[in-house]
Amino acid sequence: MSEEAGPGAVAATGVAAGTGAPAGARASGRAPDASNEDGPYRLAELLRKSERAVVLTGAGVSVPSGIPDFRSPGVGLWANVDPMEVATIDAFRRDPDRFWRFYGDRFASLHDREPNPAHEVIAELERRGLVRGVITQNVDRLHRRAGTQRLVEIHGSIEWSVCLRCGGRVGLERVLELLGQGKGPPECDACLEPLKPDVVLFGELLRREATEEAFSLASSADLMLCVGSSLEVFPVASLPGVTRDANGRLAIVTQGSTPYDGDAAVRLSGDVVSELEAVMSALD
Repeated sequence: MSEEAGPGAVAATGVAAGTGAPAGARASGRAPDASNEDGPYRLAELLRKSERAVVLTGAGVSVPSGIPDFRSPGVGLWANVDPMEVATIDAFRRDPDRFWRFYGDRFASLHDREPNPAHEVIAELERRGLVRGVITQNVDRLHRRAGTQRLVEIHGSIEWSVCLRCGGRVGLERVLELLGQGKGPPECDACLEPLKPDVVLFGELLRREATEEAFSLASSADLMLCVGSSLEVFPVASLPGVTRDANGRLAIVTQGSTPYDGDAAVRLSGDVVSELEAVMSALD
């Protein structure tokens, strides 16, 4: 899942606290420096010259893995359901059975998804020392499976479900096994309480530790590479502004416009896999 949750994505995106123009975004009269065919080369050069680059990703980076973003007409997570009826912490507490009926199939559909070349390029950039960390709005685990080491999953992950009473954690495999038994929502073995996915639902605060690390990375970055995000979901949408206001540069690789397009040193609007593979080729 992601900033804009896909049909399997539980939270993060459907679960983030709100949408709108990001705090700190400002209109700019200048066009992005590079939105043409030399853009990948210019982005590669920015990466070579940077010392503290970070990556910020949203739902679009996982679309090539078969996870539609949460606004995709007809297939997005919220295409046929009101998220405020099923994706809030109050809805979970009120009717965990209904909550898990909605999310059970989506958990199962995410389970077998594999990282795509965009995830792999980002992991390779970290391996080469060209980026110092990745902040993601997605909860689909794909960055971690691609090999990213310093990963801030600001909206949590479907990897675990938790017991709100005792704090116990249960892995995804076991949760899917319990769901497959058809006996209602998965329960904590110790408390017999319904488990909650370890993701941020509407009505919940983001985890303090993850939020602090994300803002620390953004404020110290000399380059933030934003991939596959509309940069409209708070509070993550404010992170590019944090980097920009600290005199760092922005590079944006995503389809569709963002509030930060006018501030981007490089703006690439093609398919994220093609664009990132072109950047990697320019680095080699």
